[in-house]
Amino acid sequence: MSDPVDLSMNETPYPPLPSVRRLVEQGAGQLNRYPDHASKALVGTIATHLDVPPEHVLVGPGSAGLCQHVLAGLDRTRGEVLHAALSFEAYPLLIANAGARPVPVPMDGFRHDLAAIADAVTADTRAVLLCNPNNPTGAVLHRAEVETFLDRIPPDVVVVIDEAYREFVTDPDVPDGIDLYRGRDNVCVLRTFSKAYGLATLRVGYAVAGARVGAASRMAGMVFFPGGLGQAAAVASLAADATAELATRLADLAAERRWLAQALTGYGLPVAPSEANFLWLPLGDAATGFAQRLGEAGVLVRPYPGHGVRITVGDRPANERLLAAVRETTVSPVP
Repeated sequence: MSDPVDLSMNETPYPPLPSVRRLVEQGAGQLNRYPDHASKALVGTIATHLDVPPEHVLVGPGSAGLCQHVLAGLDRTRGEVLHAALSFEAYPLLIANAGARPVPVPMDGFRHDLAAIADAVTADTRAVLLCNPNNPTGAVLHRAEVETFLDRIPPDVVVVIDEAYREFVTDPDVPDGIDLYRGRDNVCVLRTFSKAYGLATLRVGYAVAGARVGAASRMAGMVFFPGGLGQAAAVASLAADATAELATRLADLAAERRWLAQALTGYGLPVAPSEANFLWLPLGDAATGFAQRLGEAGVLVRPYPGHGVRITVGDRPANERLLAAVRETTVSPVP
């Protein structure tokens, strides 16, 4: 049997951009040198790219690692962090590691229930986490509803908008978190080079936040991180030629996402609308068995017991292997 196809980790199916790969290969000769502990070139490049002050940019070990740094740097006299009940599975651990208590708020279908989250804010709320697009359901929040939500949140409660999958969005009504951060010093935006940019191994992410949140987060960060190759690769990823090539890849993946969703629907499976690089199948109690049968057929997907299955959009050969495995798999779809 051939090696299994792994569609469980939300990795991009594309290799590193050629210009970035060449840079990393050339940098291998400098592995004995410490990286710039302040990541000046990377911070400056991100600040220019987004038109934000450099002091508002914080870099670190992917968006997940930065999420923990941000939460750890906030007011520790407050013990609660709110998040959607079915969102990034690492949130409860990151929150606990930051010395707080996770408070899951029930979803509105596949989406965050922003009204319910706002209602759940108390004097003990340290922060609120919004994942847009949401992992694992792929659902998005739109501009007007997010702005209304932010207007309801007290200014001393930080809203962390996790945009790890931002680059895959095609819906024009999904807000750019950087626009939401401007003029709001309680908004922090997280992004990563691990997904669309294909640098998952190098673990580079960044946060954009006002001075109040950024200064506190830096005190909770890691020294000499990201590494030198990660910093250089991230800088190269934002160069004009790399950005143009990335745009082509993103368009190709969006087309593949639509094709795969239609194919899965054609087999009678429920597929939620997605603006990320993965699809959500709300299979309920059938999720675990479905994922197990696909695994036995050589295709790895991510089950969420009792809820559904998340399937990363791969390249065409990987997606065709998935569909071949689905043809051999029976399941009772959940409406």
